[in-house]
Amino acid sequence: MERQPKYFVQVLQREKAFNVPKEVTFSLKGVMSGKMMNRMKHESVQCPVVKEEVPFLDCFACESFIRRVKGEVHCFGSKGPSRFTKP
Repeated sequence: MERQPKYFVQVLQREKAFNVPKEVTFSLKGVMSGKMMNRMKHESVQCPVVKEEVPFLDCFACESFIRRVKGEVHCFGSKGPSRFTKP
């Protein structure tokens, strides 16, 4: 059964790149090219789960991420990105 999106979040462009941890970039190697990953470091989303701006690569690695379509992220909304959620 396909998960239904709870949130639809716009992808925002930034001038300055985010500092994304090596664990996140290492986990995404093989999923996307280095050039695409470098471009996505300049993108962010306003995460509805943790209520703050989050780098898109963290959003992509999150378990609530469903898909990205035409500059919009479909989010399940159950759990935020691991480095932004409070234990």
